Amino acid sequence: MARISSYPKDLTVVDNDSWIGTSSPGLQTRNFTASAVAAYLNLNGKVVVGGQMSFKWSNTQNGGSGTISLTGGGGEGDAFNTLTQLRISKKELSGQRVIEFLTYLVDKSVLIGQGDQISQFGHYTITSYTVDPADPSYYIAALTFIGGNGAIAVEGTVYTVIHFNTSAGGGDVTLRQNFTAANQWVIANTTGKAEPSVTLIDTSDETIHGDITYTTATQITVDFNTAIAGSSILN
Repeated sequence: MARISSYPKDLTVVDNDSWIGTSSPGLQTRNFTASAVAAYLNLNGKVVVGGQMSFKWSNTQNGGSGTISLTGGGGEGDAFNTLTQLRISKKELSGQRVIEFLTYLVDKSVLIGQGDQISQFGHYTITSYTVDPADPSYYIAALTFIGGNGAIAVEGTVYTVIHFNTSAGGGDVTLRQNFTAANQWVIANTTGKAEPSVTLIDTSDETIHGDITYTTATQITVDFNTAIAGSSILN
C-alpha cells in the first residue's frame, strides 16, 4: 500500500467525498462521507457558536440532558404560535451550561429554529426563566410569541436557540404574527414603539380591517365583527 503522503491533495471537498474510519459500536471499518459528517456536526450541536445553543426536542417532560420539552410532554406537531412555556435542560447538547446566558435573555427576544429547516421557527420574548421546583436540572421559560412559521417536528429533532433582535443595526422593525380564527387578536408589541403601524391581512394575504386598540405599551388588541384568521404586521 502506498504511503498516505504520496496521494495527491484535493483542496475542494464535495458532499460525496469520503474518509475511512472505524464505526462505534462494532469497531467496523467504514467509509464516512463529507455530507454525513457535516450533518452529524450540525444536527448534534458539535460545532459551538457563541450565543447559539442546541437542544433536542423531547415529547417527554424534562426528557434528559440537552433537551427542551413542554410541561406535561407532547408538542410534536404543535404550531410555534401556540408555545407559551418550555422546559429547558440546564445543559445544551454540547454539554455547555446555559443557565446564566438564558437568565440574561429574560425580557429579550430569542429565535427557536429547526436545525435542518430554516423556515420552521418561532420568535419569542422570554418573559421569565426560573428553576423547575421539581427538578433543578431543568428551568422553565415563559414565552410570548412574536412571529414565526410552522410547527414542532418529530421527537429528537435538533433546535437552535439564539438571541434574535430584528432591530439590530438601526434598521426599522417589522414583526409578523399569525392568528387562528377569532373575533379578537391580541398582538405582542415588541417593536419598542408606543404605537407602531398595524397592517392586518387574511390567510389569502388580502388586507382586512378591524378595531385596533393600543392596550398597553407592549400589547395591541384588534376586534372583528366575525371570527377571522390571518396575520398582523407591525412596523
